[in-house]
Amino acid sequence: MKAIFVSFNQAYYEMILSAMDRNNIRGFTYWDEVQGRGSKTGEPHYGSHAWPTLNSAILAMVDDEKVDHFLEILHQMDQQTEAQGLRAFVWNIEKTI
Repeated sequence: MKAIFVSFNQAYYEMILSAMDRNNIRGFTYWDEVQGRGSKTGEPHYGSHAWPTLNSAILAMVDDEKVDHFLEILHQMDQQTEAQGLRAFVWNIEKTI
């Protein structure tokens, strides 16, 4: 099992949730408003007067065999509207209870 952390412009929320549903990715935690700035070319998303947009984040627990396909879906979303901002990070889950 893997954990996938996805940080994204709030405009992506419904698309990401729909992709998770279509791929039977059920377990996740969602943060509605997170602030940040992209590490490459991303503009700040601070929810301020100067930088009014905000990000959201999802931490999903995904079976190993579903990870690559889900990442490809996210990558396609990001390529279609790169200015919005979407990043995903994956790490191993050692144990669960």
